[in-house]
Amino acid sequence: MSHRKTISMRHDKAKFMNKGRICMKKGKVVLVGTGFVGMSMAYSMLNRGGIQELILIDINKDKTIGEEMDLAHGLPYAPQKMIIRAGDYDECKDAQVVVITAGVAQKPGQTRLELAEVNSKIMKDITKSIMASGFNGIIVVASNPVDLMTYVVAKVSGLPKNQVIGSGTVLDTARLRYIVGQYLKISSKNIHAYIMGEHGDSSFVPWEHCYVGCKKITDVMKDNYHPMEKLNKMHEEVVNAAYEIIEKKKATYYGIGMALNRLVRAILDDENSILTVSTYLENQYGQEDIYIGVPAVINKNGVRELLHLELNEKDQEKLDHSCQVIKEMREQSIDKIINEK
Repeated sequence: MSHRKTISMRHDKAKFMNKGRICMKKGKVVLVGTGFVGMSMAYSMLNRGGIQELILIDINKDKTIGEEMDLAHGLPYAPQKMIIRAGDYDECKDAQVVVITAGVAQKPGQTRLELAEVNSKIMKDITKSIMASGFNGIIVVASNPVDLMTYVVAKVSGLPKNQVIGSGTVLDTARLRYIVGQYLKISSKNIHAYIMGEHGDSSFVPWEHCYVGCKKITDVMKDNYHPMEKLNKMHEEVVNAAYEIIEKKKATYYGIGMALNRLVRAILDDENSILTVSTYLENQYGQEDIYIGVPAVINKNGVRELLHLELNEKDQEKLDHSCQVIKEMREQSIDKIINEK
């Protein structure tokens, strides 16, 4: 058999294997939700580069077109060429990543459960529309309460669990690193600390697994005569940060916009980077059937694997409590919404 004929047969075989399968466009990202959070991510992507194509989807069509125009006018000063356009859900079919930031913000007097119920219905409709296109890439969820919303998207989409990721505690972790770095007068890039658990009040920091460079943060505190209770106060600052920002400027969006850009880049560039995303637990940490923030290795397939930490008894109790908070909210009404026809 000639060499040319062998190549031809391989080509035919490849065509046969891909028949009926939609090929993903490398570097294509779809953003669902053009509010402050979504557009902060989009603006970050425009400035950073690395995205080939960005499609904007929102229920408000005129706003979406306006956002497309506004972003596109900055392209002459962007680091690389980038296609930006308003679109619809059929654009999801060949995207590598779909990011969902849509949903309503929590209103004064509204409980987190009430917010979760409203946004669960929105997530369900959005996910059905995404999957109807034939999408088979990675979905990143940032809508709140993010751990619950990620669970809804995963269940409704039917995608493998590694292909559905919540922003989890990626922003919380960034806030922690910034605050610790400011306190110790060390670059935040050299603070290797993670916030785990719910993206909310029940989160916690496993301080035994936190480092300044390659030195345990607890040893750094002792060696420099810093009071150990300051660590817990820094975590409290992180938990209260969103409330304080919202009180002063009504919403938070720049930090999460940067965090989402970081997460998407880890997927597109197949980085195998460790980020504290909301991911599915199947008996890890003694928990199952729940999405919650834990360190995980992120690459082009989504979650490659969880980075399992040996938690001490107190930290395991904190994680168990955080999981319980999420499960109780889910059982009250979210499961019913998911299962409704």
